Amino acid sequence: MIVVMAPEASEEQIQEVQSRLTHMGLDVHRSAGRERTVLGVSLDPGEADRDHIRRLPGVRDVVRTAVPFPLASRDFRPETTLVRARDAVIGGTRLALLAGPCAVESEAQTTRLAELVAAAGAGFLRGGAFKPRTSPYSFQGLGEEGLRILRRAADRCALAVVTEVMDTSHLALVERYADMLQVGSRNMHNYALLREVGKSRKPVLLKRGMAATIEEWLLAAEYVLAQGNHQVALCERGVRTFETYTRNTLDLSSVPVVQSLSHLPVIVDPSHATGRRDLVAAMARAAVAAGADGLMIEVHPQPEAALSDGMQSLYPAQFESLVRDCRAVARAVGRDL
Repeated sequence: MIVVMAPEASEEQIQEVQSRLTHMGLDVHRSAGRERTVLGVSLDPGEADRDHIRRLPGVRDVVRTAVPFPLASRDFRPETTLVRARDAVIGGTRLALLAGPCAVESEAQTTRLAELVAAAGAGFLRGGAFKPRTSPYSFQGLGEEGLRILRRAADRCALAVVTEVMDTSHLALVERYADMLQVGSRNMHNYALLREVGKSRKPVLLKRGMAATIEEWLLAAEYVLAQGNHQVALCERGVRTFETYTRNTLDLSSVPVVQSLSHLPVIVDPSHATGRRDLVAAMARAAVAAGADGLMIEVHPQPEAALSDGMQSLYPAQFESLVRDCRAVARAVGRDL
């Protein structure tokens, strides 16, 4: 349910409505837009209570939401949310660029890549310190040392760090080093983790599950929002289908669909979506044309020697070329990169 306050409603009236809703046992989330204040309520209190709320001073209307994710919906916040991590922003007219290695391997590798992506215009340094791998024998990441390396490299180049948190037991550690918490595809349905990152005041990047519908993805975001953390960005990284020529099938239609349903910004990860270096640039250009709010790109100085996902990592020159091409596409659709 959404309670729409009148544009002329006073702060005292807004707080009184919030208090009444809280006394009904409802969780209330406030969104202050340019023209009005909206109060999102996760549960519908019933017709009698809705009528009572509608008659309170300062209330313009009470709306039952048609979607099961009221806090993520455009009804709650009509304008796109700007998700901020240090000086980097996802959701504005300028497209966000999140780039770096799949996994942090060494200080030299990460520092070199931080300098490269910063020079190309990236605002975020991405990199995994804890790596969820299908095989238990694959490289699992450097752990806390990887986080330290990421932090030092990012600080040197004035970048924000985005890295994955895999488990609730890792959250406090990752929070000490990261500017943005990534919830990976395998953890999109990890509701305990979603609740905990929702209690954090670090922004969250939520990847779509490899077999998740758009509604399931937005409901996962709702878990985070319901805990009070409204700084959530979504990442389309492809879904698993019967196709074998690519690692996943990149669902670019999800970008405009989600943007019509939700105020949360949406970025695209063509590296994980395709799993093939030769396809990343084409899908990145297509993502920008589709209206994505940013790109997440894997790049490595020597992809053939990478300890994780080398087949989808770009060489530095390829990354620089991708950014130039995507910048031209962005201008054509009224954005900047």
